[in-house]
Amino acid sequence: MPQPVERVGRPASPGIFAGPIVELRGPDMPADGADCDALTEADALRDALEVATAELRALHDSAPADAKGIVEFQLAMLEDPTLLEPVMERIMTGRSAANAWQGVLALQIADYDAADDDYFRARAGDLADLKDRVLRLLAGEADAALPAGAILIGEDLPPSRFLAIDWSKGGAIVLERGSPLSHVAILARARGVPMVTGLGEVPAIGHVEAIVDGTTGRVVLSPDATWRLSLKEAEQAFAAEQKEAARHRSRPAVTADGIAVKVMINVAAPAETEAIDSAHCDGIGLMRTEFLFRDGHRLPDEEEQYRAYRRLLEWAGDKPVTVRTLDAGGDKPIAGLTPENETNSFLGVRGLRLSLARPDVFRAQLRALGRAAVHGKLKVMWPMVTVPEEFTAAAALFDEELAAMRGQGITCARPPLGMMIEVPFPALLPELFPMAEFFSIGSNDLTQYMAAASRDNPAVSGLADGAYPAVALLIRRLAEFTTAHGIELSICGDLGSDVEKVPDLLALGLRSLSVAPAALARVKAVVCRSRLGGGS
Repeated sequence: MPQPVERVGRPASPGIFAGPIVELRGPDMPADGADCDALTEADALRDALEVATAELRALHDSAPADAKGIVEFQLAMLEDPTLLEPVMERIMTGRSAANAWQGVLALQIADYDAADDDYFRARAGDLADLKDRVLRLLAGEADAALPAGAILIGEDLPPSRFLAIDWSKGGAIVLERGSPLSHVAILARARGVPMVTGLGEVPAIGHVEAIVDGTTGRVVLSPDATWRLSLKEAEQAFAAEQKEAARHRSRPAVTADGIAVKVMINVAAPAETEAIDSAHCDGIGLMRTEFLFRDGHRLPDEEEQYRAYRRLLEWAGDKPVTVRTLDAGGDKPIAGLTPENETNSFLGVRGLRLSLARPDVFRAQLRALGRAAVHGKLKVMWPMVTVPEEFTAAAALFDEELAAMRGQGITCARPPLGMMIEVPFPALLPELFPMAEFFSIGSNDLTQYMAAASRDNPAVSGLADGAYPAVALLIRRLAEFTTAHGIELSICGDLGSDVEKVPDLLALGLRSLSVAPAALARVKAVVCRSRLGGGS
């Protein structure tokens, strides 16, 4: 029996799981396949693409709102003639369908991987997943689903394969590469799947069982009795932590020395609130509206948006709902809306810049928000604000639409207007934005802009961790400024859901956190254990 092997990587999703190992493997690479019958191979490719499309559409229909965009990219690629035409050209020269598909996709993946734009580099993994899906179908592997209740170990796990797994039976993920900020890591945290990334090459051969501790990043292959005892103790500690957190779920978040802290939730779509009791949180601190503007679909009209916003406000009752206007661009492109061929989309026309550049689209959203505001405590937040003129221009458009609706006899209201702090400029000079009624720190973008390192690029994601002291300095200054001027300050990025960082955020002066729904109870428990030594 193999000896135990311990490795430590980067914790990506908390939790502990012990079970059998399943090695993540791509399909076997096709042989050269020269002198094949072109018509037969072309038919085989069309059949495989048809099945792949059906599989992805089924996956898209069952996927939660936060994952649909990942699948939509692959569906769009399957319909892209610029991808399929060169494959057919290779088939016509006598190549097998598998060989032609592999060759063309490999070139596309290499191009995406070498791109200057972080968005395209991130999409290289999605293309690799699509490549492997079609290759499996061409090889006659009708079911590419991975087993439930196992520890998946390999180089990487594409999000679409994650979504196809039944995680209700348990399981864990161990990746040789990857990042805690990747799409699949975000999905794992939202579903409570333990995950460790950046482990380097894992010597899985000869090992059939493992222990994964996604809280500490520790992975043990072939655990012996000593390790199993350690696992039991760790499981008990984690279970106790979860039980303690559950006790705080329905209670107010008040520190050990009596300081009240608001704990709200981040929501990507109204359906996410179905499993959450509004009494357990202090409202919605960030409602992302991008789910309405899905890539490859028609843009939502005013009525569709109004119904979505109203639904959230009615769920929240007398609690605030902060809706962020469309934050497209960067790693969230929308065909026909976001600019194409930007050299660096993260520094391009995105967020509020895009909305102001497309007033036709922006005005429809503003009208929907104005109408929805009468149904609850709505707050509207501009994303990616850089200079005061952007804020005032957006507010002026809103006022124009409100006046027009009142003139038409349409019931509407002007909610409080605030802004995301995710660009260093306003973070350093918040006094230039006296028109903002509240600020919310977008720690994800603020960190990546401070570190000049993309948060979803594994090669540089570690730099984001190193940028935390600088980000903390800005948070402290913002807290001091907003306290002195009576302006509400919250944080809605991933940092607010990091239970290791929550005590520090409170010490920096934050009294309002908006967190991932899965982290709500744990964050409230950490708040209640914290002691700040007075102040409010």
